[in-house]
Amino acid sequence: MKKSGILNRHLAGALAELGHGDGVLVCDAGMPIPDGPRLVDLAFRAGVPSFAEVLDGLLAELVVEGATAARELRDANPEASSLLEGHFPGLDLVSHERLKELSAAARLVVRTGEARPYANVLLRCGVFF
Repeated sequence: MKKSGILNRHLAGALAELGHGDGVLVCDAGMPIPDGPRLVDLAFRAGVPSFAEVLDGLLAELVVEGATAARELRDANPEASSLLEGHFPGLDLVSHERLKELSAAARLVVRTGEARPYANVLLRCGVFF
């Protein structure tokens, strides 16, 4: 049994399958889930687990070379905007509609219980060397 890191077996297994360039959408409870990517749904109830908690756990285990979020995030959810800009100084901002289109090509979707708007980010996996 693992003693640290991500304990959810479905999420830990999905992360182990990711490679360089693969996309991981970390999303709030309201984001439409595209048909293609594998889904690990962590949502328990509104706000649980939060977007910030899940993102922090993922960033502790993934190498991320880039991130994309909706530009609407800045006005609608300043807390999540600050969180993402703190983690990703080169955060790419696109329209929410464009983010939904891009998410269809993700390899993995991790749905949180976040109930604040536009708490979504598409991560692009990097390599550790």
